[in-house]
This record gives sequence, structure tokens and C-alpha cells, in this order.
Amino acid sequence: MIAGSSGGPSPAACPPTAEHCITCGDEGTPMRVVSVVGTTAVCADGEQAFHDVAVDFVGPVGAGDEVLVHAGVAIQHRRPTG
Repeated sequence: MIAGSSGGPSPAACPPTAEHCITCGDEGTPMRVVSVVGTTAVCADGEQAFHDVAVDFVGPVGAGDEVLVHAGVAIQHRRPTG
């Protein structure tokens, strides 16, 4: 979503000089999928804290897969290599 578009933060909330969006943090966190029920996954972050994550945007995921998470939503699905 583009800042200022319908439903998004206004351009004033995301000034171009800011390192990241003050409204949402504008960052993704890599997480490992622990379990999945429907379109919600329990994921562990780098510090092994658990989070409920919506995975309906990235397709089917399974335990052990890696996802990039922003605001509780998986925005990229990365299957483990090797």
C-alpha cells in the first residue's frame, strides 16, 4: 500500500527524511513457522518469541518455513534451503 492511498497512513505520517515510517515501523521481521491452523501461523522471531501471523497473502506455509512479517502479516514466503 502506498502512503496516503485509501486506508494507508497519510504522507505526513511518513516524511521522506525519516529512517522508517513512524506509523507502522516500515520494517519486516524474519520469522520461522512453528505451526499453522487455517490462514494463521504461530511463528518464532529471532529471539524465539511466538507471534500469531496471518499467512493468507503468501500462500500455503508449513512448519519450518521462513516468512517475512510486517504488522502481524506475512508479506513474503521463503522456503528453507538445504
